[in-house]
Amino acid sequence: MVETDAGDVREIALSLPETVEKTAWSMPTFRVAGKMYITVPDDETSFAVRCPKLERDELVLAEPAKFWVAPHEASSAWVRVRLAALDDRAELRDILVDSWLQAAPPRLIEAHPELAPHAVP
Repeated sequence: MVETDAGDVREIALSLPETVEKTAWSMPTFRVAGKMYITVPDDETSFAVRCPKLERDELVLAEPAKFWVAPHEASSAWVRVRLAALDDRAELRDILVDSWLQAAPPRLIEAHPELAPHAVP
């Protein structure tokens, strides 16, 4: 397991098309086309990403040491991820790209087919 940190989250997020960093609620957030898709809380040991509720519940049940839902996000489509529990930067990138795909407008997704889930790196 290769340790990842909030710096890796920032680096990968800002490498994704049209991503901007904006502070909200006193923490870094990352947005594409004005839609937030990553937040990094103050302690920087975890981050939150967009995740459809059904998938989120499955992730939390399958890997509770890695994924959890903050009480104030229970009714939304967000999941928290513990950085120390990730296998490597590739897994981190996959999670961030998946969240980006949920927030990015269709024109941007179409312009970047290499980011589609079926794309082979």
